[in-house]
Amino acid sequence: MKASERRQNILRLLNHSTHPISAGNLAESFQVSRQAIVGDVALLRAEGNEILATPKGYVMVRPEPATGYVKQIVCQHDSEATKDELYTIVDLGGELADVIVEHPVYGELRGRLNVSNREDADRFLAQVNRYETALLSVLTNGIHMHTISTPDQETFTKITQALEAKHILYKD
Repeated sequence: MKASERRQNILRLLNHSTHPISAGNLAESFQVSRQAIVGDVALLRAEGNEILATPKGYVMVRPEPATGYVKQIVCQHDSEATKDELYTIVDLGGELADVIVEHPVYGELRGRLNVSNREDADRFLAQVNRYETALLSVLTNGIHMHTISTPDQETFTKITQALEAKHILYKD
């Protein structure tokens, strides 16, 4: 199979998938290296395809209807408090869309999280450990933002109150 055919097949799979597909799974399916898939996805993005790399794999960007309440919070804590932060948010009915830090050289850096339950949180934390990588917040002395979606403003308020009680919300 030619590389261009493989890219079209990758695009077709992503367009029809309701779940993220990892580079490793795509590599296995097409009998190429994971790095070949990463390159293919980069070329597909350069062609204008909106493909996101999430901790669970690649997904196509699809506009979602605005439902519920969406707002950003600012947090500051060390890496050890990350699990407590994630669990607090999802246990109280929130979903973490992303993490955002303001880097002095690169400007805004954003990482997709899509964490909506403890299983997602555990998977994210396992990947951080597996790849022995640092959280984005280490670049900014623990200060970071999250976009949180909740069913309503009341749920959002409960989450922020719980995070404040745990000294996770940023206070100037």
